[in-house]
Amino acid sequence: MSQDCCATDSNIMILACFGASNVGQLSNQAAVELTREGYGKMFCLAGIGGHLSGFVQSAKDVPQLILVDGCAIGCGKAILEQAEIPLKDYLVITELGIEKSKDFNLKKEDIRKVKEAVKENCRQAQPDITGMAQTGSGRCCC
Repeated sequence: MSQDCCATDSNIMILACFGASNVGQLSNQAAVELTREGYGKMFCLAGIGGHLSGFVQSAKDVPQLILVDGCAIGCGKAILEQAEIPLKDYLVITELGIEKSKDFNLKKEDIRKVKEAVKENCRQAQPDITGMAQTGSGRCCC
């Protein structure tokens, strides 16, 4: 994990739906691998869904959040809406051309595709965090 708290990658919260299908599990596996690689930090969507105040507040406060839903049903999106957390960035795996199934033998190529899509979405939606370090907002280097 990057030690520079002002590096954009360390300020990305990754939420994965990890539902009961291949695409749900792909969202989870991609989030795990991205976290291990130092690209953002995986966070607990279930804690938000359970309306646990610390989880909800953390998701509201993070500079950059990406939600990775497996399919168009949008369970993760519904959780954020009910918790009144603004959807800062959003990816639906089936929109990448990966078909939803009950086959849990995940393909490395599909995991790679999801990880690259997450990175691309985050690059396009990058907030300007440079001012946070200078203002002492407490969210970055102070």
